[in-house]
Amino acid sequence: MQGHSDSPLTTNGINQAKETAKKLTSIKFDEIFSSDLGRAKRTAEIIALEKKIAVKTTQLLREKNLGDYQGKKYSIFQTELKKYLNEFESLNDESKKKYRYPGMESDEDVVVRFIRFIREIAVAYPNKTVLISTHAGVIGNFLIHLGIWTYKDQYKKKISNGGYLKLKSDGVDFFLKEAEGIEVDIPNL
Repeated sequence: MQGHSDSPLTTNGINQAKETAKKLTSIKFDEIFSSDLGRAKRTAEIIALEKKIAVKTTQLLREKNLGDYQGKKYSIFQTELKKYLNEFESLNDESKKKYRYPGMESDEDVVVRFIRFIREIAVAYPNKTVLISTHAGVIGNFLIHLGIWTYKDQYKKKISNGGYLKLKSDGVDFFLKEAEGIEVDIPNL
């Protein structure tokens, strides 16, 4: 469980980022922002390299803070927090969003900081194309917030490394235009 652990991209991750960069070659980005964690930042830098744009980082795009469980195996989390896991599983999706394991961010905390950031970007860069590099957990929580996924989907559907969403935003609402490497049904526009 990585959370805020700052791990580098593996060789495989670097290759996946290069593949994503190829898919985005035709897009002219006006700005590029990334989580300040190394794995997301390095991905953004690989994509930005050909485009000759500096990557700006922020903590607002970080993965969920997992407290004392960052960097530990999921099996430890399952064993030590079994009571909380069972409680979480018994909740409906709305209650799951607000649920806070001891010492960790809730999913709602994660999505609120992410949405605050992308709304600020939408307002600061109207009619611009901005790349944002973040983490799978953030994207999954965002899709749940938008009503595109449920918590059951988060366990069944995949977000591939290097997967991306194309969104439009007016600073308030978000409109999903395309998904690559992320299992979603795009609403009729």
